[in-house]
Amino acid sequence: MKVARNKYDYIINILSVLCLLGVSIFLLVSWDKIPVKIPGHYNFAGKIDKITDKSSLKVLLAVNWGLFLFLSLIERFPGTWNTGVQVTERNREKVYRILKNMLGTLKLCVVLVFSYIILHSTSAENMPLLFVPVFIILLFGSIGFFGYQLKKA
Repeated sequence: MKVARNKYDYIINILSVLCLLGVSIFLLVSWDKIPVKIPGHYNFAGKIDKITDKSSLKVLLAVNWGLFLFLSLIERFPGTWNTGVQVTERNREKVYRILKNMLGTLKLCVVLVFSYIILHSTSAENMPLLFVPVFIILLFGSIGFFGYQLKKA
């Protein structure tokens, strides 16, 4: 079964692509201004615990685009999704719509987080203390929100 795109899908995808293009253009335009050595890893408190070459930003950007494309591909095949609920002819459309919205939202969250990490790494500073908690709340809050909708379906 194919789940038709709605306004939410278009908005989420446009925001994701704009974010990806924005961070890609930023790296292209400011590559020479980025320090040669940048943070390569942060601990849970946001402190830099590994320094690496700025070329690692290219890897992060490729991973960001790769995750976006992978999640976009998965989004197209609802029959392969692990729904967590019994899918019947009666609830199929609603269940798949909720899951498609969840995948789109998670896709945007992942793109935003990776883009933020890339942009913040160019400053060679520690990560804000609230970064990890905000990311966890965004991720699991989205899953919980859509999971609740799914159970009601």
